[in-house]
Amino acid sequence: MIPLSVLDLAPVTVGSTPAQTFANTLALARHAEQLGYRRFWLAEHHNMPGIASAATAVLIGHVAGGTTSIRVGSGGVMLPNHAPLQVAEQFGTLGSLYPGRIDLGLGRAPGTDQPAARALRRYYQGADEFPADVVELLGYFEPVRDGQTVQAVPGAGVEVEPWILGSSLFGAQLAATLGLRYAFASHFAPAMLEQALALYRREFRPSRHLQAPHAMLALNVVAADSDDEAARLFTTQQQAFVNLRRGRPGQVPPPLASAAAFDAYCQPGERAGVDAALSCAAVGSPETVRAAVDAFVQRHRPDELILTANIFDHDARLRSFALAMDALSA
Repeated sequence: MIPLSVLDLAPVTVGSTPAQTFANTLALARHAEQLGYRRFWLAEHHNMPGIASAATAVLIGHVAGGTTSIRVGSGGVMLPNHAPLQVAEQFGTLGSLYPGRIDLGLGRAPGTDQPAARALRRYYQGADEFPADVVELLGYFEPVRDGQTVQAVPGAGVEVEPWILGSSLFGAQLAATLGLRYAFASHFAPAMLEQALALYRREFRPSRHLQAPHAMLALNVVAADSDDEAARLFTTQQQAFVNLRRGRPGQVPPPLASAAAFDAYCQPGERAGVDAALSCAAVGSPETVRAAVDAFVQRHRPDELILTANIFDHDARLRSFALAMDALSA
């Protein structure tokens, strides 16, 4: 069976609070651990009323401290927002507290809009800086060398598992060149999936971190007792995507009365954009989900899958991940 993991967007639903979100996140992580999921990742976003994982390293510590065996990490830390030394210190701390369980996924997007990027006070010159920042960051985890003037404390000698995240050829090339694991954001930006995977596998160079290419793909998975109910639950994610494209991100909305009601919610052009962006999805009964995921795996041959489900009702989200694991491990 292909390893399965969870990407939690730490959703702040309409009428809820970040405090409730954090309780739900920990409950989902414990649930995922019991079900046999391998990893539990959180993503850095800023200025997003519906996503509460801005302080990603802090939330990773909350989850790792409340679980015992599941790997916990970032999917990812948006490196343009941070000095590499600070990230090394944060994840060196996490790796020291929870040895053998911390993943460090790195992305080159800011994870926010321009006003918030400026407010973060990290004046980034452009994507060309990202590879050098990654190399600098990883260097802080190496043993301290004679004459080294700056070191991460903690960090040096601490084992964390580094990943490059991406949705284009840039990240695929960098992961291949540095010999790192690669995670592709196919759950919302699938356009370059096949090209990026091919490039990563073709250009991969072994490193001390990894001897052979290893790719994990993200997939929207919403499972329920029936196809109709799952499709209704999925309208939460569809609405959230439209709202973001309209420049009105807000708290995560409740689902519509039915999947058909989404057609009245948006314009045809918006619907086409949603369908394209969320095309890597398995939505339906356990049987439907199994068939869709099997087809996705047969086509792309990932080494791992990371599932995300932006479902409004917490209990329905827990059940979705349980149904998905049962279906995909059968």
